[in-house]
Amino acid sequence: MDPVRNSNGVDKMEVSNGVERILVVDDDKDLRFNLSSILKDEGYNVLAVEDGREALKAVQRNCPNLVLLDIRLPGMDGMKILEKLKRIYKDLIIIMLTAYSDVKDAVKAMKLGAFDYVTKPFDNVELILIVKNSLQTQYLSREIEELRRKLGEKKPIEETMGDSPQIKQVLKQVEIIARTDMTVIIQGASGTGKELIAQLIYQKSLRKDKPFVAIDCGAIPETLVESELFGYERGAFTGAEDRREGKFEQANSGTLLLDEITNLSDAVQMKLLRVIQERRLQRLGGKRDISIDVRIIVASNVNLSEAVRAGKFRDDLYHRLNEFQIELPKLTERKEDIPILAKYFLDEANSEFNKKVNGISSEAMKFLLNYPWPGNLRELRNIIRRAVLLAESDSIEPGNFSPDNLKLYGEKMDVTQPLDKGVSFEEITKEIEKDLIKRALERSGGNKIKAAEILKMNKKTLYRKMKALQL
Repeated sequence: MDPVRNSNGVDKMEVSNGVERILVVDDDKDLRFNLSSILKDEGYNVLAVEDGREALKAVQRNCPNLVLLDIRLPGMDGMKILEKLKRIYKDLIIIMLTAYSDVKDAVKAMKLGAFDYVTKPFDNVELILIVKNSLQTQYLSREIEELRRKLGEKKPIEETMGDSPQIKQVLKQVEIIARTDMTVIIQGASGTGKELIAQLIYQKSLRKDKPFVAIDCGAIPETLVESELFGYERGAFTGAEDRREGKFEQANSGTLLLDEITNLSDAVQMKLLRVIQERRLQRLGGKRDISIDVRIIVASNVNLSEAVRAGKFRDDLYHRLNEFQIELPKLTERKEDIPILAKYFLDEANSEFNKKVNGISSEAMKFLLNYPWPGNLRELRNIIRRAVLLAESDSIEPGNFSPDNLKLYGEKMDVTQPLDKGVSFEEITKEIEKDLIKRALERSGGNKIKAAEILKMNKKTLYRKMKALQL
């Protein structure tokens, strides 16, 4: 069945569970329906129209994240639509749909601003991969622009990341390594901010005006990893109807982030090692060497040296990558940063949801400081966003947190009575820190080293805080 039409001749948006909105523009009724079904199954919101006039209206009214645009359309063809859209919506992702005979036009379209193209008949897996990668690239670009904006402000982004000795050490390492071309390994538990640190290194590097390309090595099917990294030539495998650049070529002269690199097979690791050492590659099915100049950043939630010892990662690749390491602490290891981070995420959520939640109650802050944070920064951000969305007063209260979070909180720490109202944020924070340290000392029988371990705090930091709090 064809998508439902509204009174304006534009197919109605059918909302799924996804966030990203995709517009399909094709005059073929069956292809339009099939594409819509495939994308909806992946969780995207999908709108489908049949010609250029409807496409322009749909973009204006629905603000899609991505457009799948057929080159051959009745009336206004895809190339003219592309030019019009890119003139108005410079950041809009447009992927061209084309028959093999129109590949030259597709290449021309990419010069006009199209992100990529797909030849008909297309492979469903390849199509979804291209869509996901393009949206991920868009997301990373926005993150980078946000970093640039924040770095241009009087208050640098580093100040929003915390004031603990641990994070200060990380930021010092970023400053040291950023302006070199050394390969960096960023290690830390999930949600500790590895991607943010990678972007910060890039933003402070001499390559900041060149491409930044990221690939999640764990999110790509094993059969497609090599083609994604190194590209392929026409006829390299079944379905390879045209030539495609891989991530290394896309990142040429810039920076390539290899996220969760331990997911790569041994064969791919070996090929990756050769490419890094020789600074050239061959596309799958290709015979010509292609020179590359790429700064590599590696992110992993697995300790790579331990992975080597366990036989899960090649030792020669590890030693080639291991020019500089940055270890990111867990959030529980830098609890003094939680108030700063929470305020940053609160301001971010206020802006996103157009709300005016001014602060965090003492009881809610006690929760944040005592909570075990298995998801680290990512979990803190999500909890604050949810709390801001649910808040009915001008401050976040414990009742705004998820029941699952509260349950885990109750299992891990004792809940004490809230502090009196009317106390300043600084005084609240001091009282909470004092309470936490006192309870840790009680549990350790007065042993300061054991108390520091309970708080997952450096013992020097504990001594400094005890002195400042007169304990």
